[in-house]
Amino acid sequence: MYIFLLKTYLPMFVMAFGICLFIVLMQFLWKYVDEMVGKGLGLDVLGEFFIYAALSFVPMSLPLAILFASVMVFGNMGEQFELQAMKASGIPLPRIMKPLVVFLCFVAVGSFYFQNNIIPSSQVKMYTLLYSMKQKSPELEIPEGTFFNEIEGYNIYVREKTRNGLLHDMMIYDYSQGFNNAQVTVADSGRLKMSTDKLHLILSLYNGESFENLRQQNRNANNSETVPYQKESFNYKELLIVFDANFNRASESLMQGRYVGKDLNSLQATIDSVTGRLDSIKREYSHQIYVSSYRKSLREYDVHVTDNRKTQDLMPEEIDFDKMYDAKQAGTRLSILNQSKSSMERISSDYNFNSLVLVSEEKELRRHHVEMHKKFTLSLACLVFFFIGAPLGAIIRKGGLGMAVIISVSLFVFYYIIERIGTTMATNGMWHPWQGMWFSTAVLFPLGMFLTYKAAHDSVLLNGEVYADKLKKFFGQSVARKIEKKEIIMYNLDYASFAVRLEALMQKCDVFLKQNRRWVPYFAFWKNVGEDDAAKQIADEVERLVEAGNNSEQNLILNKLMDYPFVGHYRLLRGLSGYKKQGMAVGCFFPLGLLIYLPACFGRKYLFRDIRTVRRVSEELLDIIRKS
Repeated sequence: MYIFLLKTYLPMFVMAFGICLFIVLMQFLWKYVDEMVGKGLGLDVLGEFFIYAALSFVPMSLPLAILFASVMVFGNMGEQFELQAMKASGIPLPRIMKPLVVFLCFVAVGSFYFQNNIIPSSQVKMYTLLYSMKQKSPELEIPEGTFFNEIEGYNIYVREKTRNGLLHDMMIYDYSQGFNNAQVTVADSGRLKMSTDKLHLILSLYNGESFENLRQQNRNANNSETVPYQKESFNYKELLIVFDANFNRASESLMQGRYVGKDLNSLQATIDSVTGRLDSIKREYSHQIYVSSYRKSLREYDVHVTDNRKTQDLMPEEIDFDKMYDAKQAGTRLSILNQSKSSMERISSDYNFNSLVLVSEEKELRRHHVEMHKKFTLSLACLVFFFIGAPLGAIIRKGGLGMAVIISVSLFVFYYIIERIGTTMATNGMWHPWQGMWFSTAVLFPLGMFLTYKAAHDSVLLNGEVYADKLKKFFGQSVARKIEKKEIIMYNLDYASFAVRLEALMQKCDVFLKQNRRWVPYFAFWKNVGEDDAAKQIADEVERLVEAGNNSEQNLILNKLMDYPFVGHYRLLRGLSGYKKQGMAVGCFFPLGLLIYLPACFGRKYLFRDIRTVRRVSEELLDIIRKS
């Protein structure tokens, strides 16, 4: 059985992993598509970027693939009654899941090893390559009728382009020396080409004019003097424009010092060193604040002679600063206030700058903590999602891609949302890093245990008909019975004795409807804790009659048995059933007891309705038996 489970699960897991990795990779690439399109990047560069990105998203794709494969495999096994066959053989669901749990433990350990040893290197290379791609200049493609400003320091306008590469009615604005020193060139036509080393653009112009002011040559002139300019007419002219079209790789050292490029040991070493440095900086800042604050004591020394020796005693003296300030002249007081204001502004500016430094350092420290916890949470998520997906598949018993995709995507979106909430809270310092990163696991792990427990006990957790029936009962609506004709009847129905039992049931219903009222006396209600013994006997007899009548071979009788209602309103207080002393204690609290008594007695109208239905159906069954 274990070999069968592994052979069934492994191909589905590999397929699901490929699909999930492709989806996550496409979502990431779509985010940075503007950095790759239109820059003339070679296939080798794009392929290298795709490989590094795929490696970086392997840990995120694994939990989704495990969830998807688990729902599909166990859903197929439930739909094909393979799970039922295993359970019928005495094998519980946890034991069925055992080989897959062992296999996924190895997957989780491998995921942690992958994140700790391979992911840092792949992320350093991926983000370095992405930074280099952002710095790459776009391919030069000048549009018609629009100013083109992708060349730094230039704006170029072309009215029309021909197929042979000739540009007509050109205007070139050169503001590389500043807007006040712009040079304007117009030409009837021109051609644009790249130099051999791809570091310059060569613009060949025909039949045009250029205009340039000579402000730089006339720097000593006053602003009131007229600025001379130069006008040039030409039949042919070449402009050399600096434009680096090569792809230059950035150094990987830019990313190796960041948290994305460190393994567990490096992260822990950085956290220890940064924490020590921040503690020393905070102690120094707090000492500076204390020293520069107003918390200073003014003391004077009292010098006196004792035993032919001069001694100095430190004597505190209280000083009234308000009197000292009022004794000063108006000009002196204004000077004191100005000095105090400037001193406070200087101190406040210093403190604000120091706080910005601390905030930046602490945020980087929290990111290291987040990255360290992330290596554990993503690995543990592989097991958590299996304990969610496998029980769900066993409960819904629905195979195929449709249901598996809906459930997997919905749960993973929920997981992604709470994971992002935790990461954001931890990074911003609103939560401790361990609280934010383990938040998603703390939410989903109990859900997985709950679903596993329900699936192991054959729960109808996701059966919509069960919830619909409960809602019908809550609102007093009748729930339809479902009776199927037996293919093999072990004991044939004795119609004579069955008719006698029906007559007895009709008599009980008549007696109940005649002797009972809808409203029960208050203390009698609490004495019996809302239970009606006579109605309970009728309900039990109905169930026994239905069970006996199910042995009939007549379709009319079987169809009529389905008209019997489920008599369930004889017990109005389910929570206190059997606790008569506690019920009387609740009834003694008159306001509280009355609030419970009134709605409960109001619900007895459904009991009388069901009793009338039982009597009517019994009479119709009796007529069918007599006619047959």
